[in-house]
Parts: sequence; structure tokens; C-alpha cells
Amino acid sequence: MKYLLLLADGMGDVPIPALKGLTPLAAAKTPHMDGLARQGEVGLVRTTPAGCHPTSEITNLVIFGYDPKKYPQWGRSPLEAASLGVQVGKDDVVFRCNLVTLRADHQGYEIERLGPHLKLEDASADHISSDDSRELIQELNNQLATEFLQFYAGVSYRHLMVWIGGKSRVICTPPYDLIGKSIGEGLPTGDGADLLRKVMESATVVLGAHPLNADRIEQGLKPANGIWIWGQGKAGVLTSFQERFGKRGALIAAVDMMKGLALAMGFEVIHVPGATGYLDTDYEGKVNAAVGALADHDLVVVHVEAPDEASHNGDLEAKIRAIEDFDARVVGPLVAATASHPACRFLVLCDHLAPVLTRSHTPDPVPYLLYQRGGSGLAAAGSVTEFSEGAAQAGGKIIGEGHRLMEYFLKG
Repeated sequence: MKYLLLLADGMGDVPIPALKGLTPLAAAKTPHMDGLARQGEVGLVRTTPAGCHPTSEITNLVIFGYDPKKYPQWGRSPLEAASLGVQVGKDDVVFRCNLVTLRADHQGYEIERLGPHLKLEDASADHISSDDSRELIQELNNQLATEFLQFYAGVSYRHLMVWIGGKSRVICTPPYDLIGKSIGEGLPTGDGADLLRKVMESATVVLGAHPLNADRIEQGLKPANGIWIWGQGKAGVLTSFQERFGKRGALIAAVDMMKGLALAMGFEVIHVPGATGYLDTDYEGKVNAAVGALADHDLVVVHVEAPDEASHNGDLEAKIRAIEDFDARVVGPLVAATASHPACRFLVLCDHLAPVLTRSHTPDPVPYLLYQRGGSGLAAAGSVTEFSEGAAQAGGKIIGEGHRLMEYFLKG
């Protein structure tokens, strides 16, 4: 049996008045997922355990069969550090360091200090390119790094800061919870917050003076005039996926958090040069890599970030396009390419809901679609004719402990 897990990050949503009460998933043209839904099993799965925040490292741990409450030390940042090859000591704390766009009430992009007068305009700095962001992160290292504090460049706006022997209990707010809002109540608080606020404020001075940002404004792009520090954690150890489930896995993704999680589980991470994490990602490259990986892996995971990014941008049109691209350029081609594998199971889902109107994540159950050629061992889809949040609810099946979904998927 071969297994394909197709993850469309943040694809789930809530009914939207502009779509006449439909969700983006229900409104999108998704003939391939709808076809699988009519032959398979559609239901809901709770990927955010009670008491947890619906962050991607939590929800994806759950999807891969790990109870996050048993791994409390993990944050998203240590996973990203593993993907980037950053060596982290057991007492070091890794933070996500987003390049963001801040705007002052009266001074526009000229930032002198942090405070409630600033709004977080864009959590991705207009999806800044990796080349531009690498230059800015290097400048932060040149001016702000110490023997205890280092910055590491990642992809696009996603970067890391390592605090040697740092404070991990500081309270940080995800930037997507603050888009379009005052940053005042979202600044770090608690033990270690003073240093983080100082670093963030110093970064606005460094970045604001960088000629690259002046060039971006001249070109009509948003400047990367600030950093947002969050998602901290310490490196830990996961029991390997193969030891837990007896399956050899591979992952294709653009984002370092997913790659780091895969490495922590003992997966092979397959690099696709054109994978960007947004609408311009190389879908065909990902599909080709997945088909090749099936030859010597039991489980192949394809992760697509674009729906989540569109939600954080508040871009309904882009979210629908991202979902339609996922269906047409990932799901459909992989179903066709595996036609010669009679024993093949598909699991299609998202890690969390990401309502485009609020531009954040919610802990609500997400829809899943389970399909096997011939339908052996699956609950009947009944009257379900599409893959959507409403159809999943109507399907009547809910997996309340989300970390049990993987075992359920692999039992076929």
C-alpha cells in the first residue's frame, strides 16, 4: 500500500457573505477533490487540542500522529532551525523572526520607537524575496548580533533569531493575529520581554535606514522596516515516524517549519528549487518529486502553503485561486499519476482553519477527505457530493483526538 498525504495549509474557512454564505473551499472549482469525496470518506478532525493555540507546529504535529501535549518544549522555530541546519544547544531558545511592515499613525513608514501608535500592516513585508531578505538579515547581524544573539536567514520573510541561554517563557503573539491592528498589546511580555523589545526597536532603526527599503518604497512595494519575534522554543526529540508507524516517509514543502518537522520524524525531505510557499510555487515540480518518492517510500507528503498566506493577506480572490490550483495542479495530477498503484490511499486536509476575513487561525475542527481505490475499509460517503466544510459536517464523522487520524489513515 502506498499513502499520499496532501496538505493545503489554511484551506479551511468560514462562510463569507461576499460568497453568498459559502466558504472559499465550497465556492472554489475543485472537481478532483469533489470526485474523491463522492467515492471516499469525508469528515471533521480536531487538529488543535483543547488548551492549545492553533499554530502550525501544533496542528501538524497532530496530523502526523503526535500528541503535542507530550512534546511541550517544541515551538515552530526549533523545527525551522533543524531545516536550516542551525546548531542549537539544549539551553538555547530559538525565535521566529519575521520581516514585517510597520506603519505609524502619522509618520507612515518612518519608525522611531515601538508602541501602540504602530500598526502591523503586513506580516510578510509584501512577500519579500529571499535575496532581499538575506541582505537585511545580514545587516541585522552586522549591527545587532552579539555572542548571545544571532540572526539566521530563511526563506522570504521567515527567519530565525537564536538567544543563547535565553528565556523561553516570554509571551509572544503571532504576527498574523495583529495584521491591521495596533501592536501595543501584542509586544512581548514576561520574563525576557525587555531584551526582545529592545532588539525589535533597534531593528526598526537598522532596517529603516537600509537603502533596500527605500528602493522598495520607490518601486511601490512595502518596506521590511521591522521584525516580529515569536514562536519560540527549545530543541527536543521526537520518536521517529518509522518507529511509531512502521512506514518510511518523504516530504515535499517550501516552508522550513514543515521541513524541520519532517527531519525530526526521520523523513526524507525532498527539495524542489521552485517551491516558494505562495501562489507562484512550482506545483508541477512538487508533483514530479512526489511521484518519484513513491518508488521507495511508503508515505509521501505534499504541503502547499499558498491558501494560508492568502488568508493572512486578507485576499479572498487569492485564496480561492490557491485552492483551485491545489486541486488542479496537485490533487488531480497525483491521482492520475498513481493510477498504476491499485493499492493507494489519499488523505487530503488542512492543518487549521484560516478565515480570510480575520486573517488569523482558529481552533475549530477541519475537514478531511480519505480516499482509497475501491473504497475498501472506508465509511460510505453517502450523500456527500463535494469536499467542503459543510459536507464534512454533514458526513457525520468527527475524529475528536486528531493525533489518532494518522493511525486511522495508515490502517488501510
